[in-house]
This record gives sequence, C-alpha cells and structure tokens, in this order.
Amino acid sequence: MKLWQKDKEVSKSVEHFTVGNDREMDLYLAASDVLGSLAHTRMLASINLLGDEDLALVQKELKAIYKDIEAGNFTIDEGVEDVHSQVELLLTQRAGDAGKKIHSGRSRNDQVLVDLKLFFRSQIKQLVENINTLFHQLISLSEEHKDKLLPGYTHLQIAMPSSFGLWFGAYAESLADDMELMLAAWKICNKNPLGSAAGYGSSFPLNRTMTTELLGFDSLNYNVVYAQMGRGKTERILAQAMSSVAATLAKLAMDACLFINQNFGFISFPDELTTGSSIMPHKKNPDVFELIRSRCNKIQALPNEIALMTTNLPSGYHRDLQLLKENLFPAFGSLNECLEMTTYMLRHIRIRQDILKDPKYAYLFSVEVVNEEVLKGIPFREAYKSIGMQIERGEFRAPDAVNHTHEGSIGNLCNPQIVSSFNSVLSAFNFRKVDDAIGSLVAE
Repeated sequence: MKLWQKDKEVSKSVEHFTVGNDREMDLYLAASDVLGSLAHTRMLASINLLGDEDLALVQKELKAIYKDIEAGNFTIDEGVEDVHSQVELLLTQRAGDAGKKIHSGRSRNDQVLVDLKLFFRSQIKQLVENINTLFHQLISLSEEHKDKLLPGYTHLQIAMPSSFGLWFGAYAESLADDMELMLAAWKICNKNPLGSAAGYGSSFPLNRTMTTELLGFDSLNYNVVYAQMGRGKTERILAQAMSSVAATLAKLAMDACLFINQNFGFISFPDELTTGSSIMPHKKNPDVFELIRSRCNKIQALPNEIALMTTNLPSGYHRDLQLLKENLFPAFGSLNECLEMTTYMLRHIRIRQDILKDPKYAYLFSVEVVNEEVLKGIPFREAYKSIGMQIERGEFRAPDAVNHTHEGSIGNLCNPQIVSSFNSVLSAFNFRKVDDAIGSLVAE
C-alpha cells in the first residue's frame, strides 16, 4: 500500500531502493504516528471535516492500534511502504470509509514531522532521566570521597594535587552544562509542525493551535515553509546535544581506563565487571569503559554526519532527509545504554587509599610550597626559583596536606551549587505537561 499510488505500478527496483530501511526505522515512530492522528482527527471534527460518529469510531480504533503498539504487537506488513500507510490501512480495515477521511488537511510531510517531534521528545525524556541518575551518582561519590587525594596531570605529566571529590564533581558539572544543550534541543523539538501539510499550508481552515494543545507542544512552528525546513535542523541540534553528553562520557571512560591501569592503580572494580584474556591469566580488562568510549566517540560524529547530509538542500522536502533516521535513531539506544552502564560501573567503583604517599608524587606539592613562601612576603618569582633549585638539588620536602579553600577547589567543591545549577535546568523540561496531554489523548 502506498498513500500516493494511483494507477501505475512503480518499478520494483525503484521501490526497493527508495523504501530502503524505512519499514524498520518507522517502527520507532509508530506510537507517535497514532498520537498525531488522534489529535489531527479531533481537529478535523472541530472544523466539520469529520462527523461525530466517524470521529468516535476513528478515535476508538486509533486507540486500539496504540495499545497494540505499546504491547509490541504492531508490524508493518510486507508491501506496505511506511508506518503512515500501515496505520491508515489498519484504520480503514477497522473503521471503513471513516478511516479514509483522516488525511484531509495533512501531508505525509507534516505527518512525519510531527511523528519525529513526538518521538524525539520521548527520547529526550529518557536521556534526561538517565543523565539525572548519573549526575547524582557522581555527586554522591564526590561527597563520599572528597578527602581522598589523587594526582592531577597536565600533558599527562604529574602536575598538582587533585582529589576524587574534584574528579567526580567535574563530570557532574560537565553533565549540568550538557543539560543546557539538551534543553535547547527539547525547546526546538517541542514546537508543532502539524498543519504545514506539504510545506505550504492548506486551504482547509485548520486549527493548528488546537493540535498544539492536544499534543502538549509549547508552541507552533508558525511559518509552514520553515516547519519543513526544520527537518534536518532539528535532528542536527538534537545530535549536538547528544554529542555533548557523549563527549563527557567518553572522557570519563578514558580516565577510568587510565586509572584502572596498573601504572596508575587509582581505582578498581569487582572481577565480575571486568573481562579476562584467553592467554594471560592475570588480565582484568576495562572492556565496559572501552566500549563506552568508542560508542560515545561514534555519537560525537553524528552532528557532522547530519550536517553533511543536509548541506545545501534548498527549502522544501527532499528524500535525502529519510536517511537521517538511520543515523540518529539507533544512537538514542546506544547513548542511553552508555549512561546506564556508566552509572552501574560507578556504583561498584573502588577507590585506592593514600595514593599520594608514593614518593614519586612528592613534586605535586611544589606549588603549595611556593605559595607558602609567597604568603610570607617573598615575591612569587623568587619563591618559584628557590623551590625549583631545591627540587634540582634533591632537597625538596613535600608538605603533608593541601589547603585549598576557594570556590570549586579541593576544600570547597561547591557541589550544592552544581546541584542547584543542574536542577534549575532540569525543572525547565515540562515533562509533566507533555505526559498529561498524551495521557488525555489516549484515555478511553
């Protein structure tokens, strides 16, 4: 079944090439497609393009299809082009002529646009929930281990004292910044394109404000041409937000791979969370973090992939945009798994005690001693030279402790401020409004 087909059969080779992986990718959009139709048909009834009896029948059968999708009992039949065709086919089989009326005032172009926006909203919500869980795990570890010191590095050379409080807290604050980008993506996704039709509006007196409210969108994509231009741009912005989260996870994973290495030995994990070697019985490999690193590096390529696929496309719809789904959709699952596994691994992390008692870390404290001299009134450059000479002569003696008190330092992590910043962004996602709107739409 093809919604656009008239009296000519399309070439099988052309059909195979143009459909591509659409049936597989469109399964992601099935629930969203029904939600869009539930709102659209209620709007059609409000402008007298669907009678009361037809509306009641269509709504009933659409909700039944939605339940099948939620239960995992929905497939796209062989020979059916896409999810839109499958839903309309099922609806027509169950509701007769009433099912043939639901496409009035709508194109597959704005139908897929609203499907994508609804799907992206659901994926952002899941990502935010997993980011929130990881964030609080990091803050908890930062507080628990705030007094445990470890070496800080620049150029991968021993530099200055750091702490596990700083290390865990740094990644928590990084996630707080990542959430700013995710919120921006949410705001772009939370605008309603339905009613833009093929990109040039409709002669029907559509009530786009009504569908906006029914679907829980914050506002519309007002200009119908821009609504279509938003496809590709929306995906790129969302991919950029995902890429930012992925970059944080990849860096954390790289640190973990270094710190578990025997030459560092700062952290460890239970044997059951590492893997072994087929030939070396002593090996405990950090495969989970290596895969997180690689998966997240792959996700960081997404914005560039999408940009290259959409660069220099003129306004209006183009079939090129179909391929964006193949790049973006699987990335949601991958990033969510990386978030979940990072949280899981960190729940079982073991921190080595008294790392800095090793003599090789003595020079970490050189800046501490320089600063002590400056506090006594010695000019910084003279103190720097004096301590440098002590190090060269082997006369340097490291202090027993550090005294960092300014905001964000070892002794003043500012974790409450970081939590406040994170929660401020988190509260700006109006998930409750969306959930309430969708709940009302599918309610019996």
